Amino acid sequence: MSTYEVTRNAVIPAPAEAIFPLVNSFHEWTKWSPWESVDPAMQRSYSGSDSGVGAKYAWSGNRKAGSGTMEIVEASEPNSIKIRLEFTKPFKAINPTSFTFTPSGSGTQVTWTMTGENKGVGKLFALFMSMDKMVGTDFEKGLAALAGAVRQRRA
Repeated sequence: MSTYEVTRNAVIPAPAEAIFPLVNSFHEWTKWSPWESVDPAMQRSYSGSDSGVGAKYAWSGNRKAGSGTMEIVEASEPNSIKIRLEFTKPFKAINPTSFTFTPSGSGTQVTWTMTGENKGVGKLFALFMSMDKMVGTDFEKGLAALAGAVRQRRA
């Protein structure tokens, strides 16, 4: 099996304490997630905690959005968040995902990482498409939108 890792980072001109809550609560993701506009009719549900460990989010959308769940499995405020991301459609996969928040000059470097394994249909897909290019672009858009959401929240 081949494994992959997609990582992107951006320096957001705000302290980690201002950024962390927007990632630590799935209710806040609608403000910055790059996948929110993929399917305007996407169904969402929240369960467990409102934020932090035990917070859960499920989505189901069109072919492009797919379906799956996320659960925050570890949160160390304001330094890091680990998420169990499970896709159920268009193909099944579990992708551990993390965010780290590191002071950088007058802001915070936010690093978004997702790992996974190419197996089954995913292995065939990986022969033609780079996960880094495909998901990395979404991560870049998401980090830019996260910076915008932080700016808006602090205004």
